[in-house]
Amino acid sequence: MDYNILGYGIFITVITCIIVIVGKICYRNGNIFVASLIPDHLDLCQQINKSLLVSYYLVNIGYAAITLVGWETVVSSQQLIEVMAIKIATIVCILSMLHYLNIYLLTNTIHKLIK
Repeated sequence: MDYNILGYGIFITVITCIIVIVGKICYRNGNIFVASLIPDHLDLCQQINKSLLVSYYLVNIGYAAITLVGWETVVSSQQLIEVMAIKIATIVCILSMLHYLNIYLLTNTIHKLIK
């Protein structure tokens, strides 16, 4: 049995679900957050939030694709689970770091622009 092909299919399915669900949640809640930073410019807030969502998708899809290239040859189901856990955990950690970095940069940049 070719565990790599099976692993690619499972990985792409799981990581796509994670990326889409987290993206929708961040977009919905981020709209409220950005609107609270710039209360008088709701159109600008919408555009900022849409730009963040597009860049979020591009970065994560690109990283997931690059991750597939670096997979080692998987020879057992145990190794498949280990490799997938490491790859998915790495992407989830990167997602959380990017999320907090965006919040930090948005908050500081907007406050500097307002002053």
